[in-house]
Amino acid sequence: MEVAVIIFVIAVIFVTQSVKVVPQQHAWVVERLGKYTGTLMPGLNFLIPFVDKVAYKHLLKEVPLDIPSQVCITRDNTQLQVDGILYFQVTDAMRASYGSS
Repeated sequence: MEVAVIIFVIAVIFVTQSVKVVPQQHAWVVERLGKYTGTLMPGLNFLIPFVDKVAYKHLLKEVPLDIPSQVCITRDNTQLQVDGILYFQVTDAMRASYGSS
């Protein structure tokens, strides 16, 4: 009886480690033994337990970044106050993880 309980617990651990559900508008980067192997897209995905690891989780939505207002001086010595919003979006999860610094 005790052996059956131990086998059941080990089976549950393997299933929870191997089945991953990626939410919509997300991309997860997978490493196999520390090396990039692929990107998980939204939906149900399967991994090899204890060999594959989700290394990075990226949000694929457009993210706004507010730039604080600054005072600028033009060529004719007129002061302007400049404000802005910068929008950025991750399009390639692998390059966002390993290609930028």
